[in-house]
Amino acid sequence: MKTRIMIIDDDSKLNRMLNKYLSQYAYIVDSYTNPLEAIEALENDEPSIIILDVMMPHINGFETCKRIRKISDVPIIMLTARGDVSDRIAGLESGVDDYMSKPFEPRELVARISAILKRTERQISPKKEKGILEYGNLRIDLSAGRAYLSGIPMELTQGEMSVLSLFARHPFNVMDRDAIQNELNGSDWDAYNRSVDVTVSRVRAKLGDDPKNPSYIKTVWGTGYMFIAEPPN
Repeated sequence: MKTRIMIIDDDSKLNRMLNKYLSQYAYIVDSYTNPLEAIEALENDEPSIIILDVMMPHINGFETCKRIRKISDVPIIMLTARGDVSDRIAGLESGVDDYMSKPFEPRELVARISAILKRTERQISPKKEKGILEYGNLRIDLSAGRAYLSGIPMELTQGEMSVLSLFARHPFNVMDRDAIQNELNGSDWDAYNRSVDVTVSRVRAKLGDDPKNPSYIKTVWGTGYMFIAEPPN
């Protein structure tokens, strides 16, 4: 079964170029210049991955991503001419999986598409039942803001629970420190007195996770962290 890619970008010329280039790799490409039409199409036929521009008429890429996330967990690569930190944080908040700054090298886009597809192929979706995520002996109740390890409630601060929930909602995605910092700033947590790394360290300790041989949270040197726990079969 061939991989289908949806491109959402108001630049028709770029869409034609990407369609021609990606077709060389046996990808089936659907292009949309209107994000509202793309969202409507997505409700009926979900692609394997979405390439999404930021600056578009009707609604921008961030809002488009938020609307997509209400109906689908399809991987999204965001294209942006503005590569500053605030844009990356806004994208992560809205649910994107990766970023590329314009102009970009098409070969790099293909490499990123391939990497994301390989990751999602090996990733088993966690059990979701009324806001419940399960990974082995870890159970997270998102609606109640509680976590349980081997059935025993974990004693987590609000900030620690926010970080654990963030990781568990995005397994096998690299979470950079900016995204984690932003998550913590929204909780009852003094972001100016405690570092992201200290908070992650506390969560690891309460999970009984060994940083050198992790079962839950892996350090991605120079970037951030990745949640690597597998859901139950």
